[in-house]
Amino acid sequence: MNLTICIATPHTLAGSANAAHLWIFINWALGLRSLGCRVFWLEDVGPLTAPRLMRDIENALADLQDRLRPLGLADDVVVASLHDHGPVALPIEGTPDLAGALEADLLINFLYAAPATFVRRFRRSALVDVDPGLLQMWMSRAQITVAPHDRYFTIGETVGTSSARFPDWGAPWQYTPPPVFLPAWPVVTADASARYTTVTGWWDKWMELDGEMFSNEKRTAFLKYLELPRRVPREMELSIILDEFTLSTDRVILEQHGWKVREARDLCATPERFREYVQGSRGEFTCARPSAGRLNSTWVSDRTVCYLASGKPAVVEYTAPSRYAPEGGLVRFKTMEEVVAALEAIEFDYGRHSRLARDIAEEHFDATKVARSVLERALE
Repeated sequence: MNLTICIATPHTLAGSANAAHLWIFINWALGLRSLGCRVFWLEDVGPLTAPRLMRDIENALADLQDRLRPLGLADDVVVASLHDHGPVALPIEGTPDLAGALEADLLINFLYAAPATFVRRFRRSALVDVDPGLLQMWMSRAQITVAPHDRYFTIGETVGTSSARFPDWGAPWQYTPPPVFLPAWPVVTADASARYTTVTGWWDKWMELDGEMFSNEKRTAFLKYLELPRRVPREMELSIILDEFTLSTDRVILEQHGWKVREARDLCATPERFREYVQGSRGEFTCARPSAGRLNSTWVSDRTVCYLASGKPAVVEYTAPSRYAPEGGLVRFKTMEEVVAALEAIEFDYGRHSRLARDIAEEHFDATKVARSVLERALE
């Protein structure tokens, strides 16, 4: 496809942006490039105010380019200041011209709050929702203003359907699987001591739904399975950002119950480091935010698809019925007993579950297939 695509990304210039977050957009960019597209990676730096000095932006850009260079994506990063009066180019030597990015055939927009003046500059535009349920709640409550787009895509299977327990904001949502670029994620056999792992957020805000307040923290979800390491034959590991409070409280509690706890900032310092971590794992065990189950927003994590592509079986928390009901490789759970049973079944025939994990990635989450489908629908 002889097309130029601009993907607008959130928070990839931030020094704290971990590589697990970057891989969301890397997988999209590599999938698009595999189809012959030129891909611009556009990051909004926000208002150009005195506290955000140009040299800080230049340093952050150089860091992002260093992280993307091994993947061949460094030379097409564009930075701009997006506001209601229109996008403003930043005069940074060695970066592509903003005007070229704005001439793209399609904007694939992950930046939910991008101003309408920016979105309208493109021939065609497609919003991609990677926070299903939450984004629609934010939109319906006017917590975020989303500009009109030509197409609306979501990784949530129930968004816009009668199964969802949240409004759809009136947008014609279309489902797209989260992509993983298979050549960048080959099957790797871990050593005999490998653990089940995940990279996860820990703290979050409280949320109100149907008049009830509840904690939407991954912490709340994982602590329900505090006793899990004592009940399964393999070691279990969590990679989380360890602030001082987490170090002195939750890490101690988790380790007392047999969990291995590691610092996510170290393991996600670069895209290669995150990939090594996933591929050095036995598989993934992960919980969903409490809101995912309450909202019935069925989805597969962008990190989980990386595990699957690498031949790592994934045991993930059930949130709602899914179109993906494989015979193995990807197993959903509701209770402690179901987690234990799933891990025991995987360990009993690990080779089979490993092959099925890769098969699932190839059939459903292949970035080249996902990108082609999105382009066909967005440009029709």
